[in-house]
Amino acid sequence: MRPHREDQSTARDGLAPPEPIGRPSGRRPWRRAWQVVVVLLSLPVLVLALSGIALYLFSLGTPSPGAVTRGRDAAWLGHAWVDGRNGDPQVAALAAHLRGTGVSDLYVHTGPIEVDGTLPTSLYPRAGWAVGALRRALPGVRVHAWLGQRLDPGMLDLSDAQTRANIVRTAGQVMAAGFDGVHYNFEPLDSGDLGLLDVLDRTRAALPPGRLLSLSVHQLEPLPGLSTASELVLGRAALWTAGYLREVARRLDQVAVMTYDTAQPTQALFSGYVRRQTALALAAVPTGTTLLIGVPAYHDPTWTHHPSAETMRASIHGVRLGLGGDTRRSFGVALYVDFTATEADWDEYRRGWGGAG
Repeated sequence: MRPHREDQSTARDGLAPPEPIGRPSGRRPWRRAWQVVVVLLSLPVLVLALSGIALYLFSLGTPSPGAVTRGRDAAWLGHAWVDGRNGDPQVAALAAHLRGTGVSDLYVHTGPIEVDGTLPTSLYPRAGWAVGALRRALPGVRVHAWLGQRLDPGMLDLSDAQTRANIVRTAGQVMAAGFDGVHYNFEPLDSGDLGLLDVLDRTRAALPPGRLLSLSVHQLEPLPGLSTASELVLGRAALWTAGYLREVARRLDQVAVMTYDTAQPTQALFSGYVRRQTALALAAVPTGTTLLIGVPAYHDPTWTHHPSAETMRASIHGVRLGLGGDTRRSFGVALYVDFTATEADWDEYRRGWGGAG
C-alpha cells in the first residue's frame, strides 16, 4: 500500500511519518520510568557495596597488646542447668572450659517467663542445686537468673502495667533460689521503649542489696538516623540509638550487646561490624556499668547468621580492635551459648582473648 500523499515526502526520504500533533510519544515516559527504576534498584546495591568496603576497612589493623580480658567476662548457659538434665559431669566439663579464663558471671536460663510476666516455679526445680554446684566448681563466679521472652504480637507486652509488675515480682521470686542477680532478655525491643526503663527501675528497687541487674540489648545503629530509617522500612526501630543505650545502661550493673546475627557473609566483614559496635558501645555505656560484647559460640545457619563468617575468632578480633587502648576495667565479652560451644570455640576464646591473668 502506498503512503498517503501527505506522508510521501518523508517516506521517500527514508524517515518515519511525523506523529500527529497533540499525541504524546509513548517512548519517553517509559524511558524515564525505566531510568527511575534502575536508579532505585542501584541505590541499595551501592549502599551495600560502600558499607561492605567500610566494614572491611574496619577489620584491618593490629589489636593493642592491652586489648585482652579484664576478668569481667560472662557466658550464657542453657535451661538444662535448672530443670534437672545437667548434673555433676556437666559441672566438671564446664569448669574445665572456664577455669583460668576471665569469665566471672554466668547467666543461667531460668525462664522463659509467661506472656503475662509470671514464672511457674516448676520450670526451675534444680536452680538451687545449679547455683551451689557452679559456685563450688568455680569459686568467685556469680550466677544470675536469665529471664526472657519474645515481644512479638500476642506475646509479652511491656506497655502493659500489670505485665511489668508481674515481671518485677518474678525477679524477686527467683532470688529465693540463691541467684546473685537477674539477667533480662526481651526481643525484639524497639529503641526508646519506655516500658523497659520502668521495669529496670522497679526491678532495681525490688532486688535485695548486693544483687546484680543486667540485660541483653540490641545492636547500635552504625550511623545516626539508621534507627529511624529502620522504623520507617520495618515498622520498628530494630537498631538502638546510643542515647537510648546510655539511658538503659545507667540503670544496670552489666549490659551485654548481642553483636551476632548480623547477616555478614565473611569473617572480615563480621570483624569490622563487631569493631564498630564495640567502639559505639564504649562511647555510650557509662564507666560505672560493665559493658559486655556478646560473641557467638553457636553454629545454626540462618539468613542472619552465617557460621563460617560469625566465628569466635573473627568476633574476638573485632572486639580487640574496637577496644583499642581503652583501659576501663569494667569490660568483657559474653559467650553465647554453653550447649552449642565447640572445643574450637573455647580454644579460640582462650587464645584470642587471653586468661584471667
